[in-house]
Formats: sequence, C-alpha cells, structure tokens
Amino acid sequence: MTTSDPQALEKEAIERLDTLASVPTLGGPLGRVIGWIDTLFLGLAVTALVAIAITVLLQISGRLFLPFPMAWTEELSRYLFVYMVALSAGVVLRRNRNVNVELFHHCLGPRARAGYQVLVCLLIGGFAWTVLPYAWLYAQNGAWQTSPTLRVPMLYIFFSTVVMFTLLLGYSVLGCIEGLIAMLRPKERR
Repeated sequence: MTTSDPQALEKEAIERLDTLASVPTLGGPLGRVIGWIDTLFLGLAVTALVAIAITVLLQISGRLFLPFPMAWTEELSRYLFVYMVALSAGVVLRRNRNVNVELFHHCLGPRARAGYQVLVCLLIGGFAWTVLPYAWLYAQNGAWQTSPTLRVPMLYIFFSTVVMFTLLLGYSVLGCIEGLIAMLRPKERR
C-alpha cells in the first residue's frame, strides 16, 4: 500500500522497525495523564544525565586546573547515574526500548503481539513485585550509613532500587492492561 501521507509512512516505518509499537497505548484523559507522568520521569532522568555531564566536566577541569582533585565529583556522578537508570526504567519498559532479541516478533499478528507484551509485562511485573520488599529492606540498611565524600545518608542512594522496582511494577501493570485491551478489541475490518 503506497500513500503520500508522511504520518502514515512514519507509522508504517516504525511498525516495521519496532513490531511491538503496533500495540496501542491508552488514549483519552488517562492516556494524557500517563503521558505527563512519562514526561516527568524522562525529564528527571535527562536532568540527571545533564548533571552527570556537568559533574564529569567539573571533575576533568578540576584535575587540569586545580592543585587538588575534587573527590566528591566521582561519587556524585555515580549516584546520578544510578538514579538516571532508576527513573527511566519504567518508561523504557512502556516504550519497548529495553534490550530484547527480536527473532519472531515480525511473524506475530496484532493480537499475538499484544499477548507477547502481556507475557513480558507479567514476567517483569512479577519479578518487580517479588523484589520490591527486599529493595525496601536494602534501602533501610542505608539509614545508618553515609557516603564517603558527600556525607549523604545512603538511605537516599539505596532508595533508588525502590524507585526502580516500583516504576517497573506500575508500568508493567499498565503494559498488561494495554495488551489485554488490544487482545480483546474486536478485529478491525478493512
């Protein structure tokens, strides 16, 4: 099917490259709210990435131009990286940008792709549900520890695991809902 509509061509190209992108996401007011939440977490992750870049540049310039190195920059960049990953993990799952092997996705029909999404989200959500209580216990271990150079309570650093698994659990539930809706939707007639 040949069309001159640029949006249709773009959608077709994306579906060819990313077969799971054809599973429709929630729309309406709820979809807009979820989009805002996605934007919030991506914005926080991008802010952490920019802060990492600034911190590393500060570290490099400090080594070049100051008589003493700033030890706290390495620690801060490490913690920012951890939070960047934690804050973006849910959105990465929602947009199917996580690492996977695409051996058979292109052979699946729309309902099977939605079913595959449900299966993946169930597995990831089940894992997050199982690990989340232990992540909280892990975070509590940091209550009486401080970081070596920044003197930040490690509770805040270890809490990144709770954030990540909570987001993965929430986004996997959302992915299951979207996949189930796509599976149960009546077949479109052409």
